[in-house]
Amino acid sequence: MLVLFLFLAIWAAGRFFGLRALYLWLAALGLWLGVIAVQLLQPDSRLAHAIGGGPEAWVMGGVIVALVLAYRRLVGLAHRAAVPVVTGGTSPHPESAPNATPRPQALLADDELDRYARHMVLREIGGPGQAKLRRANVLIVGAGALGSPVALYLAAAGFGRITLADADHVSISNLQRQILFRSSDAGAPKVEAGRAALAALNPHVEVTSLPRFVTAEDAPLIGGFDLVLDGTDTFAARQAINAACVAAGVPLVSGTIAQWEGQLTVWDPARGAPCMACLFPEAPADGLAPSCAEAGVVGALPGVIGSMMALEAIKAITGAGAVSRGRMTIFDGLWGETRTITIRRREGCPVCGGVHL
Repeated sequence: MLVLFLFLAIWAAGRFFGLRALYLWLAALGLWLGVIAVQLLQPDSRLAHAIGGGPEAWVMGGVIVALVLAYRRLVGLAHRAAVPVVTGGTSPHPESAPNATPRPQALLADDELDRYARHMVLREIGGPGQAKLRRANVLIVGAGALGSPVALYLAAAGFGRITLADADHVSISNLQRQILFRSSDAGAPKVEAGRAALAALNPHVEVTSLPRFVTAEDAPLIGGFDLVLDGTDTFAARQAINAACVAAGVPLVSGTIAQWEGQLTVWDPARGAPCMACLFPEAPADGLAPSCAEAGVVGALPGVIGSMMALEAIKAITGAGAVSRGRMTIFDGLWGETRTITIRRREGCPVCGGVHL
């Protein structure tokens, strides 16, 4: 207790006078060496008895404290090294370069460490996983109900490069569920309003706008991305994106919503999972799959499915956990039920049948 009291007194006095932590630790080291000297040179003195313990115990305690401090220092250095200082970025593809929000120059790694601190302490992500997110280049097709939460969470998570592809403009009817936009954005192109919102959320992310939809012929474009997330709302659009992703060999995180129900899976035949055409080779008959404008959709549902899509993207890039390849999650918001079904590639699928592992 005597030594602890002296240590706390030294530390408090040093902080009061504004001494650097290095000097305080040197004072603590001197105190520790003094205790060991007393124990070795005057083991029978009243001071040695007041201190308590033997020299072996004090040496062992000092070694343990030193190891703990060294470990903390190494972990801190590793985290700093894992998220590199950014010196600028390039556009993911030439056609959208004029619409890119340039990444600010010479960003300080310390700022990103603070921003992503909750990721850094996760064992499954940590510094290396956050560095993977920082290097990731993803495409979000559809900046609407699903694309809104996807884009916000990917930008907040620190995905290095995000491209928003959409040809529509913001309307007041969108705002019930498309949380990327505000009333003042009405009439603006979704990709431009979305780009501004993401830049305001996280200036460390390079956001590129692509004011059109993706077609089945866009495999060369998609081949430049690590991951594609589909937030479109028609079967034809999803079918085209699936075909382009299969041709490019890029995983596709797919979410769909209608009324109170949503579905989520990762189409990835290059890694053993089915593609969309394996399960849905033909468009549904008229009236069986009405649009949200026709059938309606509860506003919070896209937030649930979109957040799950963003989670799949984080896992896919960092390697954490199990990505939903070969599985489809079905969420019923009206009754609060979730179930997962196993899905498999279909032999002879006209889209992915020629893809070999």
